[in-house]
Amino acid sequence: MDESQGKVTLVGAGPGDPDLLTVKAVKALRAATVVLVDDLVSEEIVALAPKGARIVHVGKRGGCKSTPQAFIERLMVMAAREGENVVRLKGGDPFIFGRGGEEVEHLREAGVTVEVVNGITAGLAAVTSLGVPLTHREHAQGVVFVTGHAQRGGEPPDWRALSEAAHQARLTLVIYMGVSGAQQIQDQLLAGLPARTPAAVIQRATMPDQREAVTTLGELAATIAREQMASPAVIVVGDVIRGVVAIRHEQPQVRAA
Repeated sequence: MDESQGKVTLVGAGPGDPDLLTVKAVKALRAATVVLVDDLVSEEIVALAPKGARIVHVGKRGGCKSTPQAFIERLMVMAAREGENVVRLKGGDPFIFGRGGEEVEHLREAGVTVEVVNGITAGLAAVTSLGVPLTHREHAQGVVFVTGHAQRGGEPPDWRALSEAAHQARLTLVIYMGVSGAQQIQDQLLAGLPARTPAAVIQRATMPDQREAVTTLGELAATIAREQMASPAVIVVGDVIRGVVAIRHEQPQVRAA
């Protein structure tokens, strides 16, 4: 490999709050000469890049017009071959529903040096913002991160199987990109989980305009529609949500942070 080549670093920007960036992420960003920024990365985080760095916004957001993935990958390779120190700034964690795996494979095949800096994923930050854990010795023995948005032409998750596993193994389900398909997800999860199972929807977790709705699985889709919850949002299903409010005895509610 040509040592004069630049490199690419995939940096997890976390859920949006700049204070949640890792020290390593800040160091990588401050050393960048080119920054390719995802749509959901906050301006406060982008502002940490050097003044002379070239900032390129390459929006990737479900349901919105997005920059083609192939174009982003070509841009990274071209910039690295020109000797640039490229940071691919991605919301959350690059390796959790961030296409980081695809990008690393493409860069390695092109002979480009690539490094990954993890970030706090939205599912973790969202639940923590409610003051409850994802796992608990009495309520949840594990956690499953799953996307509610299937790749075009691909098979959606087997929600029935997930619901049965969650019920039997006492798992917390954290669903990314599931708001638009909430009714279908709810209907299939009810095959294995009781309708009274606690659930929550957290929109724009950790940001000043965070909103959250706490409800039950049986009322999930109705709550999302009534409270006009929208992407980016995370859905959490499981008994750990009981720590937020006594679900069985109170009406679903929404609170703006």
